[in-house]
Amino acid sequence: MLHVKESDSSIANDTVNRGYFYSKSCYRLFSTDYLLFLWIMYQLIRRILFFMDAEKAHYFAMNSLKRICNVSVFRSFVTWLFNPGRNLHIQLWGLKFRNPVGLAAGFDKNALYLRELQALGFGYVEIGTVTPLPQDGNDKPRLFRLPEDKALINRMGFNNDGVDIVTERLKHWRKENENNKNRILIGGNIGKNKVTPNETAYMDYDVCFRKLFDYVDYFVVNVSSPNTPGLRELQEKESLRVILTNLQKINATKETPKPILLKIAPDLTEPQLDDVIALAKEIDLDGLVVANTSLDRTTLSDPGILRCDKIGAGGLSGVPVGKRAKELVYYVGRNTENKIPIIASGGISNADDAKKNLVGGASMIQVWTAFIYEGPGIVKKICKGLKN
Repeated sequence: MLHVKESDSSIANDTVNRGYFYSKSCYRLFSTDYLLFLWIMYQLIRRILFFMDAEKAHYFAMNSLKRICNVSVFRSFVTWLFNPGRNLHIQLWGLKFRNPVGLAAGFDKNALYLRELQALGFGYVEIGTVTPLPQDGNDKPRLFRLPEDKALINRMGFNNDGVDIVTERLKHWRKENENNKNRILIGGNIGKNKVTPNETAYMDYDVCFRKLFDYVDYFVVNVSSPNTPGLRELQEKESLRVILTNLQKINATKETPKPILLKIAPDLTEPQLDDVIALAKEIDLDGLVVANTSLDRTTLSDPGILRCDKIGAGGLSGVPVGKRAKELVYYVGRNTENKIPIIASGGISNADDAKKNLVGGASMIQVWTAFIYEGPGIVKKICKGLKN
């Protein structure tokens, strides 16, 4: 029999108690306060990244996350760490989204980081904008931060690897996740090449739609980017009709048609917006993404305006477009009697923003710029807030 002295017993009990205390403290850190801890850590990392060119920092950060997720143990840890929880799934268009927080198009243009974004808890990811042919986009630098406004200016210009390469990546992704019942859903954001004249633009959308069809869950037609010359002219009612009705005809021939949505600009006038709504009702469009980046700079702070004068052209995203984007969500929801699903995209950076858009008529929301400023815990924070 092992005999323990009273003093040894006291030491042992003290050790156990301290161990329990440390374990309990760690549990509290990871169960209640760890999002704050991660946010603080990300702010420190962000300071370093913000010394880099914005586009280079984007790829550096995502490629670093990709290397981490290449190790299954680390990937499982990331998935656990940023798990947004259950009971937030959304049923829409016959699809089951695991939560209503998606990543807007433009972040993962080439479907390079789907595994990593899934680990961060996103309910869905919109890849693209994808064009028929690869294109380099506009000259660099073309992505700029406005930290005083938690905003970005971009003039990327639909830089992407082209529909054939993106399709191959998506095909591989599908094969890897065919038995994963909790996978993120993928939206295919499609556009036209810069060299394609507007008169034949519908053919570019046609090509992308056909090639991506088997590998995305829904489509978004992008005619609202301000960074491709003449593209926004395609938002006029008759131009839109040609593009959308052609895609709907192709869709109707498929055994299982895919939802087709239209992404609109926040800078539309009320008559233009009414035309879009009327057309959406007329052709029975599946949904609208509200909204793209803005050309309006009046919502920026004085330092932001001065910075923009040096930056030049580009679309504004982030907190300054939130008010206008929310107004559009309310307007579209009201004028469609909430019969056309809306994905709210623009200036959403927290659960309160998300709630206001969802109350205003949106079915789901997307983030992009807020991901940069708030960090990888943004999905979990929004989902946690939506539950409360």
